Amino acid sequence: MSTGSHPAVARPSGGLRVRTTLRAQFTLVIFLLAFLPNVVMTLMAQPELPSGAILAWMVLVGATCALVGFILSGALLTSVSRLRTEIRTGHLQAPHPDDPSEILSLRSAFTDLLGRLSTEQARRNAFMATLVHDLKTPLIATGHLTKIITTMPVPDAERRMMGEQIQAETARLLALVQQMADAHRFEQEHVQVRLAPADLRTLLDEVAARVATQVQERGLQLSVEGHGVAAVDAGVLDRAVTNLTVNALRYARTRVTLAVSPAGLTVTDDGPGLPAPLDELAQPFNAQPTTIAGQQYTSGTAGLGLFIVRRIAQAHGGELHYDRVHPQPPEPPPEPDRPADSAVPTLTRFTLSLPEVHP
Repeated sequence: MSTGSHPAVARPSGGLRVRTTLRAQFTLVIFLLAFLPNVVMTLMAQPELPSGAILAWMVLVGATCALVGFILSGALLTSVSRLRTEIRTGHLQAPHPDDPSEILSLRSAFTDLLGRLSTEQARRNAFMATLVHDLKTPLIATGHLTKIITTMPVPDAERRMMGEQIQAETARLLALVQQMADAHRFEQEHVQVRLAPADLRTLLDEVAARVATQVQERGLQLSVEGHGVAAVDAGVLDRAVTNLTVNALRYARTRVTLAVSPAGLTVTDDGPGLPAPLDELAQPFNAQPTTIAGQQYTSGTAGLGLFIVRRIAQAHGGELHYDRVHPQPPEPPPEPDRPADSAVPTLTRFTLSLPEVHP
């Protein structure tokens, strides 16, 4: 079985070249190594034989050398042929005892490549699952509400309420589409940032003002702490902080805190925390469904925001960190008969680190 591509003729700028198989090249080398010494020895011996007999002898020797070369080249390329067959079928087997070190290296490289391709395909499938599920839900809700408004007599108060629901579903749909677009772009390209000194406290105050309506709807407390200045791209960093804040508002029980610290920016909430390590969740279009606070989120949704935040942090020379912190216990009550609140929840904290934060 020959190894390599089928013979083809290539016409590069340097002239005409014939592309052969690797086995043909090996056969030619072995043939020449075996045949040329016989030619030299025959000519040097100068036998007193007719030229026709000499020519017939050389043809016989040449055919024998070519056959030996073909057989030996096949034996030398057995491991290559076997690896090629396994790659074509997509099922790499365990290394064989007679595999040379070069084939072992190739086998390892192809195994890693197939693993990455399989992961990439799974993520693309998860992306399609996200589109089908997460985009369909707000579209169906908007379609039902629009049908009710346009085909049924609805009082003005209910019509306004339905209009607000349509606006909310549309905003949710646009936010999800934007996250998907950002995740896909940040996965393929480097995040471009233009650094300039910026007041980090002002940035957090603007994010807090933007999400004030969500805070009121959920009955939460949102506070902003700390001061600092750093060289950042304020517009890009605002997107990262907004993603973290929206996630915190989604899972928080009672409060969320945005803070400027010497390490960077932190978003803290008293929610349940992440169900898996950050490295596993901060992946775009992750194929594994995620359960957070007892609610299951479809493939690809949970990791989009965290992935975007991580890429933005890395573009600023920092990183995204996650940990669970224990707040300071409350001071003991002044009256001995008044019990202290011993149930202090553990807080979830995301830190978007920055290289230099000046007070």
